[in-house]
Amino acid sequence: MASGSTLCILVVFVSILAASVVIGDECNEDINAFLPLPYANMTHMVCKPIWNSYIIRYSQSKDHVLTIVLSATYTSGYVAMGFSRDGMMLNSSAMVGWITRKGNPVIKQYYAAGFKPSQVKHDKGELPLTGIPPFVTVNGAKIHLAYQLKYPSQVKTQPILLAFSAKYPEHHLLSVHDDKTTIYLDFSQGSSGSGSGSDSITPSNSLHRSKTTHGVLGLLGWGIILPYGAIVARYFKHKDPLWYYLHIAFQFVGFIFVVAAGFVGLNMYNKFGFHAPAHKGLGVTAIVLTVLQVMAFFIRPNQDSKHRLYWNWYHHYVGRIALFSGALNILLGIQLANAGSSWKIGYGFVLAAVIVTSVVLEVAKMKKPKKFSPNPPFQMDPVH
Repeated sequence: MASGSTLCILVVFVSILAASVVIGDECNEDINAFLPLPYANMTHMVCKPIWNSYIIRYSQSKDHVLTIVLSATYTSGYVAMGFSRDGMMLNSSAMVGWITRKGNPVIKQYYAAGFKPSQVKHDKGELPLTGIPPFVTVNGAKIHLAYQLKYPSQVKTQPILLAFSAKYPEHHLLSVHDDKTTIYLDFSQGSSGSGSGSDSITPSNSLHRSKTTHGVLGLLGWGIILPYGAIVARYFKHKDPLWYYLHIAFQFVGFIFVVAAGFVGLNMYNKFGFHAPAHKGLGVTAIVLTVLQVMAFFIRPNQDSKHRLYWNWYHHYVGRIALFSGALNILLGIQLANAGSSWKIGYGFVLAAVIVTSVVLEVAKMKKPKKFSPNPPFQMDPVH
């Protein structure tokens, strides 16, 4: 797991480094050669990399007409750029473009009335398109989506959804995206009379980053650290007192991670209006149970106390319920966030590792011969 995480971080770092090297060439591409008017020959367009191979060019006129040209590497399927009120897919409107198998360009507005493909309606949406027809084309290895929006006032920072799928839409029905992200983009920097300024993406305020941080903290706490702390307590008591100190260390660190995940989640709820009552309720329940476990540590009876048996029952079963709630909430969170196959596969490996480890140690524990007691309960008569 550690080597896989290191490799993933290295790949991301190399990708960012490569993007910073080639971005100048990407933005210097002459799009006027293949885009029609008014998308061609537009002055003062801001050009920025926003995600993976996605490049956006945009400008905003004095009468608040926002012109956008989105470019991305393309082989098949569709490319989508959505506008959202809160950074979420639900109730968002998007421009989606693709080239059919027969080579025909298609660009349409879609409205996400739900999360199922059948609930994403084509030729619907709240984007104020102008009378200038949207345009989509492929030039070289890139697809380019161009369209104009007319707003009553200046567009400033706006949550933007980006997604793609390698599968072609069938009868204008979009398949589930292969990957997606949410960014916050300040379109006011592309307004007439304004300079290009600094990078307009604000990742510190990005819902996507908050969801990723929340997910990573929860996965580390509920998915890895706390379960292995419980495994140490169940299967390594013969290593006394080492098992006890390891168990305390694992559970304390795991507790810090899950509380941090809870704070990030509450911040998302307050800052972005992230509405997920089931996920929130289950998470709060799991954290409360974990707090009770920590409090139980300070009232732990002595080994000889008549209350020790009841304390053990409480500690074991409340701990199991907390771990189950945490694992269930991870699955619910991945589903709610539309996190994609990478998160599902990653947590699948984590969960499988915990289960396999527990099964192997349980079998080994059952097969381990019990030590012969030096003081048997029944004394044998000596043989004469």
